[in-house]
Amino acid sequence: MLDATLKTQLKAYLERVQKPLEIVASLDDSKASGEVKSLLADLVALSDKITVVESPGADARKPSFLITNPGVNSGVRFAGVPLGHEFTSLVLALLQVGGHPSKESAELIEQIKAIDTPLNFETYYSLSCHNCPDVVQALNLMSVLNPNITHTAIDGALFQGEIEAREIMGVPTVFVNGERFGQGRMELAEIVAKVDSGAVAREAAKISAKDAFDVLIVGGGPAGAAAAVYAARKGIRTGIAAERLGGQVLDTVDIENYISVQKTEGPQFAAALERHVRDYEVDIMNLQRAKALIPASEEGGLVTVELESGATLRSKTVILSTGARWRNMNVPGEDTYRTKGVTYCPHCDGPLFKGKPVAVIGGGNSGVEAAIDLAGIVKHVTLLEFGAELRADAVLQRKLRSLPNVTVIVNAETTQVNGDGKKVTGLTYKDRVSGSVQDIALDGIFVQIGLLPNTDWLKGTVELTRFGEIIIDAKGHTNVPGVFAAGDCTDVPYKQIVIAAGAGATAALSAFDHLIRH
Repeated sequence: MLDATLKTQLKAYLERVQKPLEIVASLDDSKASGEVKSLLADLVALSDKITVVESPGADARKPSFLITNPGVNSGVRFAGVPLGHEFTSLVLALLQVGGHPSKESAELIEQIKAIDTPLNFETYYSLSCHNCPDVVQALNLMSVLNPNITHTAIDGALFQGEIEAREIMGVPTVFVNGERFGQGRMELAEIVAKVDSGAVAREAAKISAKDAFDVLIVGGGPAGAAAAVYAARKGIRTGIAAERLGGQVLDTVDIENYISVQKTEGPQFAAALERHVRDYEVDIMNLQRAKALIPASEEGGLVTVELESGATLRSKTVILSTGARWRNMNVPGEDTYRTKGVTYCPHCDGPLFKGKPVAVIGGGNSGVEAAIDLAGIVKHVTLLEFGAELRADAVLQRKLRSLPNVTVIVNAETTQVNGDGKKVTGLTYKDRVSGSVQDIALDGIFVQIGLLPNTDWLKGTVELTRFGEIIIDAKGHTNVPGVFAAGDCTDVPYKQIVIAAGAGATAALSAFDHLIRH
């Protein structure tokens, strides 16, 4: 099941297992069960601390297996074959159930252990989803640390009946005690805060009590991370408040144009950003969304940032690096059927539409790449482009037009998402040349039409373009004294990771210069 290189690497990891592991497998005669059986045989061969017991009645889902300790009925359960992006989740589960300590903070671990409410989590994932492992690993750890918590990670592609019955149109989708809990990428602290009702207020009080910063960075993507490193290296008091460390990079699959890094994946790149920031004395406040910016009342005074949690931060200078988000179509039905057929991540959600007709909205590189990827999974892809021609690179267009199950429609203005009240059934578009209106029957719609800056909270405070981008000069200054900006939230002409990182460094150096002069 596993190749020689992977076995060698896995054997080294399994040497960290401190106590015996028992894997209880529930299998049948399916091909997937055969793959699970082969995978478990490889695990047994790689560690003398692992034993496998087949128990067909142990779980209704087949194939599935529980990773536990002898004589213990709780643990981590996988329903499916956890390879692809979920192989790391399997390895971590083996280590953690086997007694290897987590790297999470002691404070967060104690908070998890203190949860006294029975919580039965179920997470639906796809093997191609790069956001799913974070959710799966977070919930697995919670189930290892607290006997009141259980978790089953379910491969949606293998359990299509459940996907349809529960009307799941995107992954990761999490249920708790049978009720829908959340969808999309979630960090461990975010999940814990959601089940621990007092966590947000406690954290807000702690944040508000902090002394004023020399430089406060709002946003944790490449621009924010670079700004934090450059500011901290100057020896000044630096803080970073981010809705999620890594920013939009976390939603990026392949990165091949960051100079000196030939190829990586978004989550890996984001993790490297965080590690680099943590190498310095930076006060990191994660899972914090900014609500308002209040300029200093006098020259040399403090700028105030209010957070959605109710916390307030003060700083001599502020760097805004809040990035951007996927642009919506803003047509009737889009909000109604978001996560019910309207989605924004073909890599994550594509496998859920296997054998079904879908549409991709947008003819730029992202849209054409999405259509190419989906064509290998779904029944048929219809790509709709608003303009008179596709905007993607020529090599991508040639590949797209070579695919037999792809239809390209240009001059198409999507006017409505159609559904039956539960899920998407199609869309309506207008031909911008003839004016005719057409309906297309679909099961999924993948929106790939660009980005919007995360600057709504800044309206009326800093000067913005008509597109909502923060206007900056060559040194990252905004029109507000002591306030700088960098990255995709600004009016720089090209939205690229390498450009955002450079802009973050520029803003930090400008903030330091401002501190010296004022």
